[in-house]
This record gives sequence, C-alpha cells and structure tokens, in this order.
Amino acid sequence: MIPTLRRRMRSLPVHVTAWGVGVVMITPLLYAFVSGFKSTDQLSRNPFGLPSPWVTSNYTDILASGSFWRMLGSSTLIAVGTTVLTVGSAALAAFALARFAFRGREVLFTLFTVGLMFPFAVAILPLFILLRTFGLLDDPWGVILPQAAFGLPMTIVILRGFFREIPGELEEAATLDGCSPFGFFWRILLPMARPALGTVSVLAVVASWNNFLLPLLVFSEPTWWTIPVGVQQFQGQYATDIARVFAYLVLAMVPALAFYAVAERQLIGGITMGATKG
Repeated sequence: MIPTLRRRMRSLPVHVTAWGVGVVMITPLLYAFVSGFKSTDQLSRNPFGLPSPWVTSNYTDILASGSFWRMLGSSTLIAVGTTVLTVGSAALAAFALARFAFRGREVLFTLFTVGLMFPFAVAILPLFILLRTFGLLDDPWGVILPQAAFGLPMTIVILRGFFREIPGELEEAATLDGCSPFGFFWRILLPMARPALGTVSVLAVVASWNNFLLPLLVFSEPTWWTIPVGVQQFQGQYATDIARVFAYLVLAMVPALAFYAVAERQLIGGITMGATKG
C-alpha cells in the first residue's frame, strides 16, 4: 500500500503539469467554439458568457456554402498528393542510402540533411519564377511538387534510420530465395517499416494541411484555394463579424483535429519505436 502511494505521489507533479498544459491548450478552442454561436453584439457585451440566444446560423451558413467544401476538397487533394509523392520518393531514396554501398553515399545523405536547415521563405522568389516558367501557377501541382521537395529531407532522414535497422541476414536470405533488390524493398522492407511510414505520412499530411504561404503564392483564383488561405480571405471579408470568423476558424480546424485524433497512435508509436531503436 505504502509503495503504491509513494509512486503516485512521485507521479503527481507530472499529472498536474499534463493537466495544466491540457487546460491551457483546450481553453482557446472551447472559447472559439462557444463564441461561434454568438452574435458580434453578444461578443462585445458578454465575451466570456454563454450565448443567449444561440446563433447556429454562423455554423450552418458556412457548412451550406460551396466554397468551404471546395477548399476542404482542395486541401485534401493537395495533402494526399504531397504525401504519396514525398513518402514514395523518400522511401526509394532512403532504401538506396541505407542498403547500398556506393561512392559518395554519405556526401549525398549530408546534402539531404542540409536541406533541413534551408528556410522555405528564402526560396519564395526563385520558386515563383520557376513555377511561372513551367506554367504551374494556379495548378495544384505547383503546390504539391514544392511541398514534396521540401518534405524529402526529413522523411529520408527518418526512413533511412529505420531501414538500416533491418538485419542484413534477412536481405541475404531473401536474395538466396531469388528475391531482387526491389522485391526485397517492396515485399519485406516496406511492411516491416510500416510504423515509420505511418509516422512520416502523418507529418507530411499535417505539414501540407497547415501550409499557408505556398498556396497563397501559387493560387490567384479561388478555384484551388486551401483551408488556410480560405481562413485568411474569410477574415478579410467578414472583419466586422467576429463571431462568424470564430465559427469559420472552428470548422477549419475540425478536419485537422479529427485526422490527428485518428493518427495519434500511429504517430506516437512510430516516434517511440524510432527512439527505442536509436
């Protein structure tokens, strides 16, 4: 009984800190959610109280608009395309860098790691000129390709570490059974690295979904606007209707929060496994 009590007392500061951080993070979300059911006049008179009456039209009007669903579809398409291209290309590159010995391998890997320190904002002007030259402005590929390129360094670094942990004896046995290098990669290596693939996929989706600057640079027409760009445009259009802006922000966050809630176990499991292997 006493040892159990001591363990609980030792873990009490950790639990208190976790609850404190959770309250700090959830309070703005709850405030925005409740404020979305108010009118702007209610917000100015009673910013912290409950709505009276509840103005559900702030949410229903947004959900009934085709522009919100179009931006949601655009963000989803771009995020999926970026993730498939990033993870697919990085997996092949990481396989070569992890399982093949060739001259300049470490130099090439160092170049990828240097890419982690390259700020995206520095590349804005040359990237815009390059996209305009290839006719990729107002085209989803103009966002997918650069996002995939900037996502490669981190993804390769993570996947290479996992691929190097696969025992060499397993590859030798597969080769003796007549398995080609690509066959080993496709049939054995990728299934074994499923936690790592899940982790980098979640990171790629979140990075693409939250990207604001690149879609703003590429898309001048609202046809392919993404959710972050839509939030900025909506705030400008309804600057005086603060309650409606709150409702739009909440609805814009729901898909990302739902995705994270589903993928949280995969993300944490992959990171934990990587830390254990290291």
